[in-house]
Amino acid sequence: MDLFEKCKGFYSDPKVAQKYGYPTNPRTAQALGLFPFFIPIEQSEGTEVFIDGQKYIMIGSNNYLGLTGHPNVREAAIEAIRKYGTSCTGSRFLNGTLHMHIELEERLAKWTGMEAALVFSTGFQVNLGTIPAIMDRNDIIVTDKEVHASIIDGVRMAKAQKNVHARYFKHNDPGDLDSILGGLDKDPGKLVIVDGVFSMGGDISPLSEIVPICKKHGVRFLVDDAHSLGVLGGGRGTAHHFDLAGQVDLIMGTFSKSFASIGGFIAGPKEAIHWIQIFARSFMFSASLPPPNVATVLACLDVMEQEPERIERVNKIGERVRTELRGMGYNIGHSQTPIIPIVIGDIMDTMKAWKIMFAAGIYTNVAAPPAVPPNASLLRTSYMATHTDEQIDRVLETFKRLKNQIHLPS
Repeated sequence: MDLFEKCKGFYSDPKVAQKYGYPTNPRTAQALGLFPFFIPIEQSEGTEVFIDGQKYIMIGSNNYLGLTGHPNVREAAIEAIRKYGTSCTGSRFLNGTLHMHIELEERLAKWTGMEAALVFSTGFQVNLGTIPAIMDRNDIIVTDKEVHASIIDGVRMAKAQKNVHARYFKHNDPGDLDSILGGLDKDPGKLVIVDGVFSMGGDISPLSEIVPICKKHGVRFLVDDAHSLGVLGGGRGTAHHFDLAGQVDLIMGTFSKSFASIGGFIAGPKEAIHWIQIFARSFMFSASLPPPNVATVLACLDVMEQEPERIERVNKIGERVRTELRGMGYNIGHSQTPIIPIVIGDIMDTMKAWKIMFAAGIYTNVAAPPAVPPNASLLRTSYMATHTDEQIDRVLETFKRLKNQIHLPS
């Protein structure tokens, strides 16, 4: 069979789309004007974007602190280009390490309360490289069932490379984790992995219950704080949110959210970080993070330290939106953060809801299978510290009208 046959069938045969995890044919949504993906943005001012000359309020960005437009952050990136150019054009092992990479790693370790940190070129690469690097043959990984795709792929890589075994506990269920760990052989090394904040539901992993369970069973614990840094614990992440700084073994973070850049890092004990530095293939065989991106993150750390009111503001906005949406009868799941899902279920109904919001000048996101379970499609909304009260008023008024224009489950 020709490898490309499935590509043609993906757009012509609904069964092919469903086989590969898509419950509906993308062409159907396109023909109805309901396709919400790959929309080119002409200009962005953080809370507002321009598309085809029209202005939209952005409630679909992970720019939680609104730092992509901060003048100090922008100037830091520009100055780094002036000094170093646009790229290091090499791996960190070779010509790709600058003094600013080392400075950033030291500051991230301090910010998260860990001994050391290592910067990768993307957040996805952190999990893809760290997980198989730290595991050994026949070790065991136990993850929450709703962890990010980068963790899922990191686990798959570890299974393929080292015959690592994987188990999965019920979402945010410490009791199930305790039961699973209690039933495992004591000899293999074990690693528990969770998201600090889950990227679709906006709910927080209960570290105050999970950390004691990991200590009880003598297992290591990795928290993916991609959506927690800049939001929880005074911006320092989930462990600080629960007053558990230093009691988590590894903390992963990304720069494409609150840090207004791209890239990621892993932080933990010096020996473990050095091991990952030597053995993580996604670190070893990738060009290093470009100078303007490094400078951006350093500048964002400065802003977080100097302007803590941004962190307070984004959480205040999140609390207001959650309260009012629940009052309108929306199903927002168990959100506890500025990530607030509107759970609709049917993918076509979700796309229709997206279209109504878009027509009203509100830019949000559709999350559909395989990003979410079947029949659990949702609008993924997320908010920034720089949203004005007037913008939030308009967003909430639009959601009020939406309830009357389309059937939505409560």
